[in-house]
Amino acid sequence: MGIIKVKPTTNGRRGSSYDDFADITKKKPEKALIIARKSKGGRNNQGKITVRHRGGGVKRAIRVIDFKRDKFGIPAKVAAIEYDPNRGARLALVNYADGEKRYIVAPVDLKVGATVLSSKEQIEILPGNSMPVKFIPAGVMIYNIELEPGQGGKIARGAGVGVRVMGVEEKFAQVKMPSGEIRLIKKECLCSIGQVSNPDHSKIKVGKAGRKRLMGIRPTVRGTAMNPNDHPHGGGEGNQPIGLKHPKTKWGKHALGVKTRRNKRSSTKLIIQRRKKNK
Repeated sequence: MGIIKVKPTTNGRRGSSYDDFADITKKKPEKALIIARKSKGGRNNQGKITVRHRGGGVKRAIRVIDFKRDKFGIPAKVAAIEYDPNRGARLALVNYADGEKRYIVAPVDLKVGATVLSSKEQIEILPGNSMPVKFIPAGVMIYNIELEPGQGGKIARGAGVGVRVMGVEEKFAQVKMPSGEIRLIKKECLCSIGQVSNPDHSKIKVGKAGRKRLMGIRPTVRGTAMNPNDHPHGGGEGNQPIGLKHPKTKWGKHALGVKTRRNKRSSTKLIIQRRKKNK
């Protein structure tokens, strides 16, 4: 993938950049592997807004992706690398030897015509192959990792993300997350070899508000620009500080530097070293 920088012909295009989609080999998705996606505007089943600043945007279809990789021992040939509007990573359309087609999250350097395989035994270390973490040598990058065997990949699925295996001891494998966190994962959990495709996705600059609206994200108003009855930060004549000891949300909860992780989470004992906070 490459990033296209445009000439500043308008204020909106000044500083914005675009994906060149050079790695895409097929434009239209596989009809049998898509389902309709209804726009909910951030509302729950009661019609109440639970996620603010959502609505509108271009129409999209959901690609049905195989995160479980549970067709063991059956080789699959990569037929195409496709764009997915619902994620930053690319998708690989794979054709299995028994005739079935599936989408998988494509790793970096996976090419059309390559063969991928999923197995519960040790297989070759190649991009896109899937096997339990206990067979992965130290230093190898993995992605699409299960937290419970058979559950399907839950972590390390975003564009450019890769987790490094540090070693396997007894019942667990020790891995280093992209955030710097070091944690344990059950060694029977499946994972895929490689780093998630499209690593330059985070470097793209949106540039203008209209492009954000096409993504389905509506404007966000600052609390300091509101009235006192609308937000704890509101009020004052002109540009005023928030006037409170702590920054707060619209509903009065502390907003910055507050621990949000539950104390009694079962996975806490599996985290050896927490990620380093940004200062």
